[in-house]
Amino acid sequence: QVQLVESGGGSVQAGGSLRLTCAASGYTGSSYYMGWFRQAPGKEREGVARFNSVGTPTYAASVEGRFTVSKDNAKNTLYLQMNSLKPEDTAMYYCAADDHLVRLSIGNAAYWGQGTQVTVSS
Repeated sequence: QVQLVESGGGSVQAGGSLRLTCAASGYTGSSYYMGWFRQAPGKEREGVARFNSVGTPTYAASVEGRFTVSKDNAKNTLYLQMNSLKPEDTAMYYCAADDHLVRLSIGNAAYWGQGTQVTVSS
């Protein structure tokens, strides 16, 4: 059974930084596609960052240039470095994984973490 555990969320002021971590277990990290999603209160869940089929990171337009996704396959861990945080980045952030990239990209991944809250104050 694949398990994903996020950590690293918290409360910061606008302009601050946080680094989220997603520790995966139950499979070999390189055999699954992984990505970050977020959901703010009253809004739909949206994709934040993931890797495409050739391993290139892709980002939502709203975070491009501020967020950086990375992974350590040896540790089965996915990271999200978030800089220049804005109040509109406030959301629950989720890690997701699937062995089909399309399912991950449309937010229909088979496996999800419990989420970690990020709150950015102005």
